[in-house]
Amino acid sequence: MPGSTPPFRADHVGSLLRPKELQVARTAWKAGTLPGDALREVEDRCITAAIAKQEEIGLRAATDGEYRRAYWHYDFVAGLDGVEIYEPEQKIQFKGNVPLTHALRVNGKIAWSKPVMLDHFAYLASHVRHAVPKQTIPSPSVVHFRGGRQAIDRTAYPTLDGFFGDLGEAYNKAVGAFGTAGCRYLQIDEVNIAYLCDPEQIAALKARGEHVEGLLETYAAMLNRAIAAKPAGMTISMHLCRGNFRSTWVAQGGYEPVAEVLFNQIDSDAYFMEYDTDRAGGFEPLRFVPRGKKTVVLGIMTSKSGVLESKDDLKRRIDEAAKYLPLEQLALSPQCGFASTEEGNTLTEDEQWAKLRRCVEVAMEVWGDV
Repeated sequence: MPGSTPPFRADHVGSLLRPKELQVARTAWKAGTLPGDALREVEDRCITAAIAKQEEIGLRAATDGEYRRAYWHYDFVAGLDGVEIYEPEQKIQFKGNVPLTHALRVNGKIAWSKPVMLDHFAYLASHVRHAVPKQTIPSPSVVHFRGGRQAIDRTAYPTLDGFFGDLGEAYNKAVGAFGTAGCRYLQIDEVNIAYLCDPEQIAALKARGEHVEGLLETYAAMLNRAIAAKPAGMTISMHLCRGNFRSTWVAQGGYEPVAEVLFNQIDSDAYFMEYDTDRAGGFEPLRFVPRGKKTVVLGIMTSKSGVLESKDDLKRRIDEAAKYLPLEQLALSPQCGFASTEEGNTLTEDEQWAKLRRCVEVAMEVWGDV
């Protein structure tokens, strides 16, 4: 339960809006006018400032804001053997006809053979003063859900059993590597299980020829293989959302179709749950959470706009959730990160920090602690 170990009563998903200095530096680096080591210096400076700001606000967990990434997911999984980023002709469309530029494909056997983002964690851990350094990585399901069978090389994987097995094993090694590096708060961003709550998403999977029956259980098995590598003292949380790109979204539907597997068959310690709009349904699925064992972090504050939620509204929704799960198993956060990609959502940095400060204030008033 929240207290001396994560997740904390006031927490956050991880990504933060990129400061202007960093945006300018990344643009120059992509254009070939800024060398990589100079970009790294800007990243280091901005991350150090972001860590200090999180601690100053009163957050007990700090991230690097995902400042070294272009995407919340592609940068990490493309570091695995056998996975690459490319630009497809047909792009993923978020609501409002906002296209996601890149996609993933599997061009060989998947493995973890190099230390993907371990240096990101090392820098974060060496610059926190009193906060717990929190590392975020995308779920292994991202490698399958985005492109499916057609994006997986048939020579490397004639059947998907070997693909899912190798992917789970690669993630097992990744989790173990972060544990060895000293990480004690690791978050797996698992958006695709939330997508499985949406009939339109299910229909789209079927239309491209995917086997939907048992897919939830397949994803759960991969996650459990990854989580099996966690060392004693590490907290693993899962974050679920329905899309968060430039304040847009993809999926909708309450958690009921996945709740029993999500909470009882996946070995996660905690869940960051999107709950900022009606698209996520009601709190009733929280009745499946095992009592006294797992924490649900209520994402009832939106990261998609700068409008600051009132304390009374947040407290009212916490009370509603507590009808289905005891208050001591609940915590508070925004529903997603503020910048799942480097472009960020449509709010200002001041509005972002005000929201995180509000989380701390409400947590203190509801639970007497953060």
